[in-house]
Amino acid sequence: MRTWQVERRRRTRHLIELGGLVVKAGIVDLTGDDRAMIYGALLWMAEKLQSDERDKALALWAAKGKQGFEVEGGSISRDA
Repeated sequence: MRTWQVERRRRTRHLIELGGLVVKAGIVDLTGDDRAMIYGALLWMAEKLQSDERDKALALWAAKGKQGFEVEGGSISRDA
């Protein structure tokens, strides 16, 4: 398999996993699958991460995410 094909598959898997997190968090159902609203929420997160509240937001969101994975028995996948 060519290098570009391996990289493309790796990127595709990564994007699918990220989309799965949006579904797992209930965001799709809670927003009625409103893509503009979901994108707006992600932009709001990006703004938080670029502000002086970055460290606080990272700590809060990381703890909340770890707690969610523990409750649901899920795992955190970072292999690509």
